[in-house]
Amino acid sequence: MARARAARLRLFFGTELPLLAILAFGLLPWFWMMLSALRPEADWTHLPIRFLPTRLTLSHVVSLLAGTSFLGNLLNSLVVALGTLVFGLALALPAAYAFSRFRFRGRRGFRVLFLVVNMFPVVLLILPLFVIFRRLSLLDTYPALILADATFALPFAVWLLTGYMETIPRDLDEAAMIDGATRLQTMRLVILPLALPGIVAVGIYLFIASWNEYLFALMLSGERVRTVTVALQMFIGENQVHWGLLTAGGALVALPVVVLFLAVQRHLVGGLTGGAVKG
Repeated sequence: MARARAARLRLFFGTELPLLAILAFGLLPWFWMMLSALRPEADWTHLPIRFLPTRLTLSHVVSLLAGTSFLGNLLNSLVVALGTLVFGLALALPAAYAFSRFRFRGRRGFRVLFLVVNMFPVVLLILPLFVIFRRLSLLDTYPALILADATFALPFAVWLLTGYMETIPRDLDEAAMIDGATRLQTMRLVILPLALPGIVAVGIYLFIASWNEYLFALMLSGERVRTVTVALQMFIGENQVHWGLLTAGGALVALPVVVLFLAVQRHLVGGLTGGAVKG
């Protein structure tokens, strides 16, 4: 009895309590933002500020959507994120298939290079990309943000998809080609359906990376294609912070990502774990 109780205490203090602390550290700011978005204006001037609002109101959300251009900013972010997803997968899928199925000179070096690229901070890419897009007259356009986001997210996407495709037996490729399928048909009809969890994981990664990106959006966009991450910063003035609009905007930005993650979490976990096994 005493031994079982001691084991239970070790489990609680060694595993359960640290996990609860990590969850609280990650979720409490999110809950605070959601509650603050529904908090009436009078609660912001009450000291000390209560964790739970006195009542719930949608006035901040209504003011944000009706009185600002935030709805258009949401649309801009959606276009950029979906464009990054489509463009990134269009490049990552054939690259990952080539890395997983072919053996060529420099293959290992290229895969290591993909990881090395992610070690450099994003700020190093800003000036070269700004100069390139300015010469191409692409500043403040959707293609500029899509290309910039994909440039930073693509190496990890290729690396993750390569690791996942390497878990699919090559015998399936050989059997399909014996039956008369071309290499492209084999990839499209055999490999891609089996790699669906990995594709979903990479797609969600590309979408979230673009949706949450701030530095590229700040430097490469203007009023025409301003995204929500840059729009939220506009509510922080030199002498005043519009807390109601800021928290309402943050809640609207976070909700689509949370809903998307909950909808595909099984595929996401399977794809991430599968891609991490090999490669």
